[in-house]
Amino acid sequence: MTSSADAALSQWALDREIVLSRVIDAPRDIVFSAWTDPKHLPNWFGPAGFRIETKEIDICVGGLWRFDMIAPDGQLWPSRMRFRRIERPTLIEFDHGADSDNDPARFRTTITFDEQSNSKTVITLRQLHPTKAQRDAGIGFGAVEYGYQTLEKLARHVEALHA
Repeated sequence: MTSSADAALSQWALDREIVLSRVIDAPRDIVFSAWTDPKHLPNWFGPAGFRIETKEIDICVGGLWRFDMIAPDGQLWPSRMRFRRIERPTLIEFDHGADSDNDPARFRTTITFDEQSNSKTVITLRQLHPTKAQRDAGIGFGAVEYGYQTLEKLARHVEALHA
């Protein structure tokens, strides 16, 4: 049985999307691996000052990453990603939400990795939220700022690996 969130996430709509992009000074294979290697992903994921405690991680199509995102003040967000598509080294798609089976605020993220001729990577994250109101609430909560902080942490992590 499909939920209304599943139905909404099957139809892309610009008024429900958040798009973030960044150039990272590292080759695409390294940036992609930082997203798909369980040794790397928990080490950089999340906004500045947040830490991750992994409960389960299986980065494959159909696999789950269950984790707690812990803010600097100790506030905890139980989280879950279910990986839908992984096309090495160009694309990752997952559903992200609270660590529950039927989170109505769950959103879909598609990440593309575009290789540049100078060994840099353009990473683009496209989040699709079930409704415009949920997208707007995410923006109000800080999704854009937190997303760019997360991409900054990714950049520092992979640039150190590449150095």
